[in-house]
Amino acid sequence: MDFNQQTPIYLQIADALCERILSGEWKPEDRIPSAREYGATLGVNPNTIIRSFDFLQNQQIIYNRRGIGYFVSPDAAGLIRKIQKEQFLDVDLPAVIKRMKLLGFTPDDFIAIWNKG
Repeated sequence: MDFNQQTPIYLQIADALCERILSGEWKPEDRIPSAREYGATLGVNPNTIIRSFDFLQNQQIIYNRRGIGYFVSPDAAGLIRKIQKEQFLDVDLPAVIKRMKLLGFTPDDFIAIWNKG
């Protein structure tokens, strides 16, 4: 995994875990690798992985079965979509719209691009 310096590593790892859930690689109630296992895979300190797990657990995307490990919550995909849609609408989309206006795009240009995709 390539990390960028703009975003904390634990959040980048949390995003990668969410992508695995959204892609269907990890399904509801699946056990996810331990912090040690996942840390070794990524070459990251297990404490950083635990921070990612704590972040996702606070958002109810994963949960911990004490002594067994972390598991994907039953409605994890729906929660992830809700959180990411809100972030997109509040942060990403306004930046895109601002950039499009600066470049002279019109709403019709956007619709034409949307329809091609």
